[in-house]
Amino acid sequence: MARQSYQDQLDDLREDVLYMSELVIDRYRMGLEALERQDEDLAWRVIEGDDEVNELYLDLEGDCVDLVALQQPVASDLRFIAASFKIITDLERVGDLATNLGDYTLDATKSRFPDVDVQAIGDLAREMLEDAMVAYAEEDVAACRELAERDDELDRLCTEASRAVVRDLIERELDGTEVDVEDLLVDVSRLLLTIRDIERIGDHAVNVAARTLYMVENDDELLY
Repeated sequence: MARQSYQDQLDDLREDVLYMSELVIDRYRMGLEALERQDEDLAWRVIEGDDEVNELYLDLEGDCVDLVALQQPVASDLRFIAASFKIITDLERVGDLATNLGDYTLDATKSRFPDVDVQAIGDLAREMLEDAMVAYAEEDVAACRELAERDDELDRLCTEASRAVVRDLIERELDGTEVDVEDLLVDVSRLLLTIRDIERIGDHAVNVAARTLYMVENDDELLY
């Protein structure tokens, strides 16, 4: 009976981690939408919702500690608990990055860089995180390795977008276009930070895949 209770706790932990991922991904999606539409109300919902993510993280952290301390798991169970703890840490960071998008929305006044498709790049990062969580749920090691390869494409897109922003700034200066330099620099900084944060979300997706691979096969190939 006690053993069944222990297994139930492991199952509950997996379900709770997946629930946290759904909550975080939804907040991230809202952050992208708020930025795209410059919707301040939606931005505030993302920012104010971060407390819920943080509280859930602390609850799950406590569950992981209790499982280790009280059940003394070994081998695969210990790897599962350790991986789950690392994954919720990545998810909490994604929640923080989603909050950043809300902050950037409140700071934005206009879109000066129509050639930079932040939404498309952000959607790719979101899909990677969603797929990483499916790999965790299904213990799919092939999907974990494939995700690491997809991160190269996201990095390339983020690099190209950052270069486009800087190139636009230089071209405006060279052609003598009348602009408010301070406002332009604020917009440039905000957009570069947005691109950087999206790239980091891709990195967190790879971290989830790396921990899942380690959890299932005791393989640290993707850990870095």
